[in-house]
Amino acid sequence: MAERRLMHAVQYDSYGGGAVALKHVEVPVPTPGKGEVLLKIEARSLNPFDCRIQSGIIPFLPQKFPYIPATDVAGEVMEVGSDVTNFKPGNKVVAVLSARNGGGLGGYALAKENSVVARPPEVSAAEAAGLPIAGVTAYLALTEAAGIKLDGPKKNILVTAASGGVGHYAVQLAKLGNQHHVTATCGTRNIDFVKSLGADEVVDYTTPEGTGLKSPSGLKYDVVIHCARGIPWSTFKANLSKNGKVIDLTPNPKAFCIFAWHKLTFSKKQLLPCIITPKSESLAWLVGLVKEGKLKTTIDSTHPLSKAEDAWAKMMSGHATGKIIVET
Repeated sequence: MAERRLMHAVQYDSYGGGAVALKHVEVPVPTPGKGEVLLKIEARSLNPFDCRIQSGIIPFLPQKFPYIPATDVAGEVMEVGSDVTNFKPGNKVVAVLSARNGGGLGGYALAKENSVVARPPEVSAAEAAGLPIAGVTAYLALTEAAGIKLDGPKKNILVTAASGGVGHYAVQLAKLGNQHHVTATCGTRNIDFVKSLGADEVVDYTTPEGTGLKSPSGLKYDVVIHCARGIPWSTFKANLSKNGKVIDLTPNPKAFCIFAWHKLTFSKKQLLPCIITPKSESLAWLVGLVKEGKLKTTIDSTHPLSKAEDAWAKMMSGHATGKIIVET
């Protein structure tokens, strides 16, 4: 049997260590099994979730070490395993890889067929690679967790950390039908950027008004898409409408305790911890929006795979505007 060819990859051998723990290695190109496709990766995006896996705070992840991190990828199908019917070599695609096995910071990676979506030529690899976790999380937080219809009826929505990966998609999606009023928080340097996404009001979180999440027009929020950390429930509660919900996308243990208390006391105002699993049908819909020019992936920075540690350090800094992309 012929030996599998080698590929360049970036991996780490244990929990912790940040960017300096990443190692550049040559490893065999994986072989697709039943229901899998082998992708040649053209671009991949990093998410805070990737750094949390490295820190060891996500139970049962990764499955084993050494681990090639990153899950959001775009590229070309090179081989298909048995029982794969929807894709063939040469297809351009975007995919979300298994977080247990990772693989995104490799030259090639395996993806389950049901996690792969066709990518039209109008959508670049970098644009598509930003979508799987961040874009789908924003979409499902709005439509499933919060129960919002993007085409109305009108809701007053707050998006925190609106210049980040999830936040910048959430603002655009909330304004897609031009029905909802969107207030957004961000730092001083990103105010004009967040306005350009379509936000009706932008609040600088470094100001007293921003710290208090106050709407400049005095509105109470029906829904908060919470993409930041460190904001107490009392601050949200004071700014919610009678039946307002906070969809907490970065929940800590305290958030689950507050959620349970709200359920026990039948509170009308609620904090809802939300951990979203990407869905291929949602990803396909977002790819269609990008193709039609109705949704944009803002790229904070682009790094070659040979400098993946620079991208990792930028992600860990927590100050990316949009998405961090690593290209082959």
